[in-house]
Amino acid sequence: MKSSGNGRRTSGAEVQGVLKRGVWLLVRGREYFLPFSRYPWFKGARLSVIRRLRLLHGNHLYWPDLDVDLALESLEYPERYPLTYR
Repeated sequence: MKSSGNGRRTSGAEVQGVLKRGVWLLVRGREYFLPFSRYPWFKGARLSVIRRLRLLHGNHLYWPDLDVDLALESLEYPERYPLTYR
């Protein structure tokens, strides 16, 4: 008996890569880039912490170790959600 091939990911959200300037995400087949200049919570965080990402309720990203949560709409329409960080 042969095993079937790899299936699709079921999490719906994953970190595709971490670069010097930011983080690439894949969420339900769509790519997003989160530059550290706009999302400073990820800068300096360990890779294992950044990769621990959850998709909640189909529209909410959550990083439990960083206590960071983002609505997908804020990534799709950043002009509607100006961020401030101090």
